[in-house]
Amino acid sequence: MEIPKLNSPLEEQHIDFLKTFAKSCRKSILEMVTNAQSGHPGGSLSSIDYLATLYAFIIGQTGEKVVVSNGHISPAVYSTLAEMGYVDKEEATKTFRKVNSVFEGHVTRDVKGIEYSTGPLGIGVSVAAAYALGDKRNGKDKKTFFTVGDGECQEGQVYEMMNFAKHHKLNNLIGFMDYNKVQLTASLEETQDIDVISTFKGAHWHIIEINAHDFNEIWEALSEAHKIKDKPVMIIGHSIMGQGSDFMQPSGENFKSDWHGKAPSPEEIQEDLEKLTPTEEEKALLETFRKTQVKWHPEESKTPELLSPVGANIGDPITYESDVETDCRTAYGKALLDLAKRNPQIIALTADLKGSVMTKFVCEEFPKQYVECGITEQHMISAAGGFSLDGFIPFASTFGAFMTSRAKDQARVNDINKTNVKMVATHCGVSVGEDGPTHQAIDDMSSFLGFFNTMVVEPADPNQTDHIIRYITAHYGNFYVRMGRHKFPIITKEDGTPFYDKYYEYEYGKSDVIREGEAITIAATGATIHESLMAREMILERHPQISIEIIAVSSISKFDETLVNSIKKTGKVLTVEDHNVNCGLGHQLAAHLFKLGIRPEKFEKIGITEYQLSGTYKDLYGQTGLDKDGIKRRILEMI
Repeated sequence: MEIPKLNSPLEEQHIDFLKTFAKSCRKSILEMVTNAQSGHPGGSLSSIDYLATLYAFIIGQTGEKVVVSNGHISPAVYSTLAEMGYVDKEEATKTFRKVNSVFEGHVTRDVKGIEYSTGPLGIGVSVAAAYALGDKRNGKDKKTFFTVGDGECQEGQVYEMMNFAKHHKLNNLIGFMDYNKVQLTASLEETQDIDVISTFKGAHWHIIEINAHDFNEIWEALSEAHKIKDKPVMIIGHSIMGQGSDFMQPSGENFKSDWHGKAPSPEEIQEDLEKLTPTEEEKALLETFRKTQVKWHPEESKTPELLSPVGANIGDPITYESDVETDCRTAYGKALLDLAKRNPQIIALTADLKGSVMTKFVCEEFPKQYVECGITEQHMISAAGGFSLDGFIPFASTFGAFMTSRAKDQARVNDINKTNVKMVATHCGVSVGEDGPTHQAIDDMSSFLGFFNTMVVEPADPNQTDHIIRYITAHYGNFYVRMGRHKFPIITKEDGTPFYDKYYEYEYGKSDVIREGEAITIAATGATIHESLMAREMILERHPQISIEIIAVSSISKFDETLVNSIKKTGKVLTVEDHNVNCGLGHQLAAHLFKLGIRPEKFEKIGITEYQLSGTYKDLYGQTGLDKDGIKRRILEMI
């Protein structure tokens, strides 16, 4: 048998082969979920005929990317990869969902041939769209494929992606919807009767409806999809949940959810397993196919170590002189522009806020390195994850409140995938001022503290912002960099020159002694460092004997010896942060000191203790005690 050509009809030998391929996969699917007594057999069985055709006749030749957004159909994916010879079938069937096995309950990129780990519905489609856009911008003549469940299309992120794909004319994006009309708890009609076909039509996708269990129709749909030149394609596969299992299929035909996420007992599927066991001749056919017809084989997924160098050209830092008053977000935009000039793999993604988050500079000078996502923060962060695994260095920017709350799940799944996304959020803390409490991100740093592969950073001033942006460009890993909106003076040394000058070197977790002292340690972040310095000067004017040490803390998830040694020396600590004190710098530092067995004589915190209403940043800093007067009062009380 030779692999068929697109736009040529399948011959009888092709159909017989695909029946054999899918039959063997169906047996593996049932064995996996039965051995594990856990899993999702229904959707795996309803989508396997499409996956078999796609992989056997296209992916095995081209190696094009496939993202399985409905990640719970992992048995179908693992069985397909096994039949292609990419993974060990016996290991997959015996260890599926077992401890220490790579064959997790939802698809994972630890398995060869899987591009991105998915599970929470809606995320994978955004990753696929990023792959497709990346190929278009790099001039690659490749398609990106994705699968999605029909119930999954109730997720808002799917809507975000479908409009993004239409806007960017992703004619190289081909989706397949497993339209079995059943979801976890009941039928699609009973749960939420959405018209998924009209939805994609309304977004101006090219729609192809097929019988998802007819190999001729599947192949004709894939052939037609490759001809479409002006829009993305969605293949709607009318399928039956549990198709091919005499025990499960009747429930699927009646739109019952019995076998969506439930494993059968060995006795219940015994007859199915006997029926689905390939004959010796069929086994030989599959083995010959693997040896002679599969041209592309995936490589092991290799993820760089966190903070390892990525080979970027970071250039020279931009230094803002001492008489300059500007904001960190402008320094971010200028640094990103300089980096984009030097590194074509850098892209800036924004959710309709380029003028606010200052990605406008890249947009204006390097439009091919700018991606406008519209008001789709969830899609933007997942797409950034896809871009990062495709060789880009994505900077995704929006307001802190939207990044860390609305798109937290997407950032979490990127964290699981160990991506390389640079999330830079502006308008954080009450620095936002008049926008009010809905936009004042005061819990944003803590939102990401539970992640294992994402680092949280807050720069001290525009100069350190520049250094930090260059550092995170050159080092692998997800970063969340937060900054406020307002302008404030450059932090200086005692001699009046910029503290964060061209000779400064930033490292993740580094703290800096801005002013030395003996009586008390002020550990501050962001714009509150400047307020702390002014408070110190006010105190010294009247009380020159009071020696105050100011430490600029850049991270609340990693503390260095500089900060710890200062606290050991002074024995008194005042933390200052434009953040919720219950889950930010003060909270984290207290836990860190407790772990080290360090008990300061005094430990107090200044920060946000309740939601604030609208007002200028100066008014709000004064009201919360974050201004120089409030910090001064607290220092004198502690001394």
